[in-house]
Amino acid sequence: MGRRAIRDKVAIVTGASSGIGRATALALASQGAHVALAARNEAALHEVAQEIQALGRQALVLPTDVTDRKQVDALVAETVERWGRVDILVANAGQYIRCPVVELEVADVERAMAVNFYGPLYGALAVLPHMLERGSGHLVFVSSLDGKKGLPDDAPYVTSKFALCGLGDVMRQELRGTGVAVTLILPGRIDTPLIEDLRVPWISPKFSPDLVARAIVRGIRRRRAEVIVPGFCALYVIVNAFSPRLADGFVRLCHLEGWENASCDM
Repeated sequence: MGRRAIRDKVAIVTGASSGIGRATALALASQGAHVALAARNEAALHEVAQEIQALGRQALVLPTDVTDRKQVDALVAETVERWGRVDILVANAGQYIRCPVVELEVADVERAMAVNFYGPLYGALAVLPHMLERGSGHLVFVSSLDGKKGLPDDAPYVTSKFALCGLGDVMRQELRGTGVAVTLILPGRIDTPLIEDLRVPWISPKFSPDLVARAIVRGIRRRRAEVIVPGFCALYVIVNAFSPRLADGFVRLCHLEGWENASCDM
């Protein structure tokens, strides 16, 4: 479908103030989309909006806390009021919360779920009626490789990302034939503020958010079900599906969970 799949489309990107969200908003605008920018940092959103406008596209700044369903509903309503529709939702806003299971509190998981699962769920439920009415649209859920294979100390984050993968998997199947596509994005370690204090092993380096943004654009164009970034990490997922214990050994050998200074929150 090429560039025409995105040109003049209306996209909402959550977590658009930095990292993957910022890179994705700019990538979509470079392909001709108009973008509604959502995050809590309004000043940073205005900076992204200026870059989008410099590309000749329109941008709408909508400060939003995705854990608040009323704010997410307002985000969608204001986007529809401005442009008349929502063609693409990139549910990207996330929070990296980690804690060893022996220290785990229910509140740790609840905080991770609030942003990483309920945020995307609120967004999807808000835009879906509009998309179904028009018979077209694309839901993009930015999950993680952690949503396919858990890492030690990451229980809150992993739980929320597994839940998001499950939601996306079911929605993709149920929405087949409606004109609404669903794509799961599964990045590995990405160099964003979420993990700026996390040291990682050489075998699992931090990749640029631009790599994920380009993968999201390709996923939208090709209406892909799942996109693993970088692509070679698919082998990791395949090994885990074949033998979880073998994958466990690989995690231990390579210390894939990394090293961080703070406990229970990142």
